[in-house]
Amino acid sequence: MAEASPVLLNDRSSPLGLLLTRRSARARDLVAPGPDAQQLSTIMAAATRVPDHGKLAPWRFVEIVDRDAFAALIRAGQLRIRPEAGRVELEALESFARQAPCLVAALSCPKDSHIPLWEQQLSMGAAIMNLLLAAHALGFAGNWLTGPAAYLDEVAEALGGRPAGFLFLGTPSRPLEERVRPEPAAVFARWPA
Repeated sequence: MAEASPVLLNDRSSPLGLLLTRRSARARDLVAPGPDAQQLSTIMAAATRVPDHGKLAPWRFVEIVDRDAFAALIRAGQLRIRPEAGRVELEALESFARQAPCLVAALSCPKDSHIPLWEQQLSMGAAIMNLLLAAHALGFAGNWLTGPAAYLDEVAEALGGRPAGFLFLGTPSRPLEERVRPEPAAVFARWPA
């Protein structure tokens, strides 16, 4: 199988180049500016343009604006399940809540339906990927993280759904590093061979 053209690997101006240049940034390395309200609206519109068997929209997105309140929510949830949590652990959770200029919770909201849960979860993942690609197309970088906050009942209740992750969006404070990717031939096959 042929490798991607080196030109496309450095060209964000074409749709294929955009796909081939997207990479995650460390949430802690994302700084202002982040997407403004109009850009975030465009990013959300792209997130909804995904395969969605049954037209269920089994996902929601919530921009977390009050980071102090979110940090307090995470702290309270962690102390409920781990009353012995120490200062370093709690500070790390509070720091998580304050990374990047824009923070969006991606919520899995499956519907009671004849559409299998697995398909609804796949649609959720596709919506998140479209969100990250749209942010990249607008010149931002993003990071999709779960972390302990995604598993706290307090967070799910406050946000109105179980987090499939948190999307940190902003401008990279340093060049993004490429990571090793699988060779296409290692993850693609033909059947029968």
